Amino acid sequence: MINHFASCFLSKAFCCHISGLQIYYLSSKNDDGTDDDCEQLGWKRLQEYNPHQRCWEYLSNLAEGNSVEDVSLPVEDELEEEDYYPSLPFAALFSCFKARGLKVTCLLCYCSEGDNMSDAFHLAEAASKLLKLNPDNFHGDNGEKWIIPFSWMTVYGPPADVSIF
Repeated sequence: MINHFASCFLSKAFCCHISGLQIYYLSSKNDDGTDDDCEQLGWKRLQEYNPHQRCWEYLSNLAEGNSVEDVSLPVEDELEEEDYYPSLPFAALFSCFKARGLKVTCLLCYCSEGDNMSDAFHLAEAASKLLKLNPDNFHGDNGEKWIIPFSWMTVYGPPADVSIF
């Protein structure tokens, strides 16, 4: 599973070795979320993952089918910083896959607001590395490496009519 955190999720910008972005990961390979393969690629485990933190535990118990009736989770106005990541959609998917014994690795990066298609390409490159796929074998549109989804073509509307300038 690969997650691209667009502006609807995060609006922080980090920089690092992968064309300006640090890739973070969360893996079900070990209980603490670590994965040696990801570490060897220079990625960092999502530091905010703490399987013993109340919201992560809640997700885990829910995914495993355990009773969660007595758990008092904060309402939106009472969320603390440590509650942020477990409240995102990827956390529920991660917890469900992990509870079912599936190997899952979430790749994440922080993106800026606005057009962050290049961030998606960086994550696609990262996923290719993790899966040991050669992206040179991919054939996108117009000789590009990646096929750009049609829905991305008009994210910011059609190009401006140059006759108005």
